[in-house]
Amino acid sequence: MAVESRVTQEEIKKEPEKPIDREKTCPLLLRVFTTNNGRHHRMDEFTRGNVPASELQIYTWMDATLKELTSLVKEVFPEARKKGTHFSFATVFPEPMRQMYRMKDIGNTVSGRKGPDDALTLQSQRFQIGDYLDIAITPPNRAPPMPMRMRPY
Repeated sequence: MAVESRVTQEEIKKEPEKPIDREKTCPLLLRVFTTNNGRHHRMDEFTRGNVPASELQIYTWMDATLKELTSLVKEVFPEARKKGTHFSFATVFPEPMRQMYRMKDIGNTVSGRKGPDDALTLQSQRFQIGDYLDIAITPPNRAPPMPMRMRPY
């Protein structure tokens, strides 16, 4: 006789993020690679121990939000401070079985505007220490148009 589970998604509760005490917890080194053309780096730029030349090193914690990381990047790149600049975040992580890297989009922020991804943390996006962060920066004059809603008819 087979036993079937009838657990619903509501009953499966996500484990809440544990708050990080930044006074007692040592920060991690986050290796960030940026582009200012609106596109992420190609995966072949991360092969055989190579990384893109545009590296930015940030000491932060796993509870750092995308908005917080955006402000740190803006401190280094004054041209990214313009209102309306888009930041597209992706994690780059190794895939050991295939000896290559993969990329996963984790969110977007816009300079000077509030957005739904602002409060996303590295921890909530399953970032692992040792992964890279790739940020595609799009200036406001070259920003992709906001998606328009289609009419229901």
